Amino acid sequence: MTQPTPPLPRGSREFPLGLHSIRGAWATDAQANAAVWAPAIPSMDVHWQREDGSWTSETLVGLDGGVHHGVVGPVGPGALYAFWPTGEPLPGEIGSAQLLLDPYARAVRTVSRTDAGGASGRAYYSVLLEHEFDWGSSEHPRPPWRDTVVYEAHVKGLTRLHPDIPEELRGTYAGLGHPVMVAYLKDLGVTAVELLPIHFSIDEPHLEALGLRNYWGYNTLGFFSAHTAYATQAAQDAGPGAVLTEFKGMVRALHEAGLEVLLDVVYNHTAEGDQHRPALCWRGLGDREYYRHDDAGRYVDTTGCGNSLDFSRPKVVEFALDSLRYWVEECRIDGFRFDLAVTLGRDEHNAFTPRHPFLVAAGASKALRGTKLITEPWDLGPDGWQTGAFPVGWADWNDGFRDTVRDFWLRDAAAIAAGGSGSSPARLAGRLAGSAETFAGSGRGPLASVNFVTAHDGFTLADLTAYEQKHNEANGEENRDGSGDNRSYNHGAEGRTEDESVLAAREQSARNIMASLLISLGVPMITAGDEFGRSQQGNNNAYCQDGELAWVHWPEDAASLRMLESTRTLLSIRRDFLAAQPATFPSRQDQSTLLWFDAAGLPMTAAQWDDPQRRTIQLLLGSTGGSINGLVVVNGSPEEQRIHLPAARILREQGVHGERPRWFSATFDSVTGRPTSGVERLLPGDADTVAANSVRIYRC
Repeated sequence: MTQPTPPLPRGSREFPLGLHSIRGAWATDAQANAAVWAPAIPSMDVHWQREDGSWTSETLVGLDGGVHHGVVGPVGPGALYAFWPTGEPLPGEIGSAQLLLDPYARAVRTVSRTDAGGASGRAYYSVLLEHEFDWGSSEHPRPPWRDTVVYEAHVKGLTRLHPDIPEELRGTYAGLGHPVMVAYLKDLGVTAVELLPIHFSIDEPHLEALGLRNYWGYNTLGFFSAHTAYATQAAQDAGPGAVLTEFKGMVRALHEAGLEVLLDVVYNHTAEGDQHRPALCWRGLGDREYYRHDDAGRYVDTTGCGNSLDFSRPKVVEFALDSLRYWVEECRIDGFRFDLAVTLGRDEHNAFTPRHPFLVAAGASKALRGTKLITEPWDLGPDGWQTGAFPVGWADWNDGFRDTVRDFWLRDAAAIAAGGSGSSPARLAGRLAGSAETFAGSGRGPLASVNFVTAHDGFTLADLTAYEQKHNEANGEENRDGSGDNRSYNHGAEGRTEDESVLAAREQSARNIMASLLISLGVPMITAGDEFGRSQQGNNNAYCQDGELAWVHWPEDAASLRMLESTRTLLSIRRDFLAAQPATFPSRQDQSTLLWFDAAGLPMTAAQWDDPQRRTIQLLLGSTGGSINGLVVVNGSPEEQRIHLPAARILREQGVHGERPRWFSATFDSVTGRPTSGVERLLPGDADTVAANSVRIYRC
């Protein structure tokens, strides 16, 4: 009988990039396919650690399109590995000296090293990681944009001080996925958790010299690797596979509760820093190919972080897209917020274009279909402000909304209190109505606007009402860092005070801002802790504060609990209102009601819109086929205002037909944060009184 011919060893392939175990009938002895793009290097070696701890290497014999590739082995699961140009002197003892990381490594390990001069430090090695995970019955929640409420949080900072989470889980992926935290987020009423960077990151040298850490994590060294330090100690001790299991377990727990997981991603630069820093990965594999240079060979830095990845290069675009696909396909991530996204849309002339191949490809990718793509629509390069300019399919952080709301409720209030005047209501009205003037030019509507007033960088909501100057002395830069343009108002005292009138005014301003955010058309984003008044003691750039200053302190005092109640009430009002509207609201403007009235209940005139003395306006929201309407009254004046609700005749003249609204019932007042007392229902045309500097919401 003829014996079957054994399969021939398979030749290596240039794809997928990275180090991957070979599977199939032709796989023997734990072989792996190694592939790395380094077009300027003639020949490349891969070094890896054997199971007995010794190191070996092989030269990658294949070279296609600048990709060095070869079949190597045996390489066991969890093996450390790195690349180095063939024949080039090694920088030291392998296993402790810094070789070149695999840009596609699924995990990165930090090892201790000592240089020739005896100084200690760290080196980073890639880890071969093949991973399986039981997702159970969990699925992507996929709430539509119009129902989405984003909650921006830091994995460590959110739970590090939470008293009801087991101590060993606090500040970890498992802590965020703990039932206590999941239940809190559901009860609050948010639908998506946007996590500050969880890609493997390292500290900048200047922070190490100050004894500080890069707490935020915007200094990525591994775009396919979950940050190890956010895992529990037990998972870290068990190895990279356990870290990834814990991360995926967090995602599964949030998904099972109907909560999306969005990642803040930093593809605009890498942790290699400026041009004169040592190579860790991309700089050694292809400095000219990965980073943007000018004609003189100097780095073009549009990020303020020392380097900029060159997205005019197809392989850089491919690298970022491959990373995104990995997190969606392997880790079931629901969307991304792109840090300094304008850098990702710059062409070969360093000019931004909304038709950039990366933006088009990400929006058209089958693997990314249904994921939420959110831009930070600016960078530090020429023409770096591009809010509203990104293409259909993308949403933008709306800094115009942030500035306008801060101006109306804080800077204007400060000016009026000092005897001056504030701005007219026109700008605020435009922002509450979806910022059409910003997004219409790109063919997008209000759901392309991610509305926010605070984010991780800048003052917290509570600090916006308590500080007029930044207080960043703890950052070690003599208070030079952080923005000086905060548009804040301390209400008469800088920082902490025992003055009850000041504290009451601050609380009311915070509720006014939260109400403006949560009743606006668009997609609201809340910064973790703002819902109950978290403070950073005036530090508006806590990127290096990995401690109690930046961690979330969970509420116990009466003021915090009042603010939390107000936020939950507002989110409930928003949710109930949207549930009563057809799915086309607010995208179909021909079916949506958005009408403006003055304090007398009459339609606003052009002269009134431009009058800074008329800071009391009424906004009626609803839609054809909706079962309820909402009326929002904004009083930005320093005196209480007698108002008249829009009369039935006026509403008919404005195109509101049918039986609604038949009555108006107050559901929120920012003076107390709760529904108003007194008359339960008012009729169209009835009078009411609205307190100074306040927001009142009626259901009608």
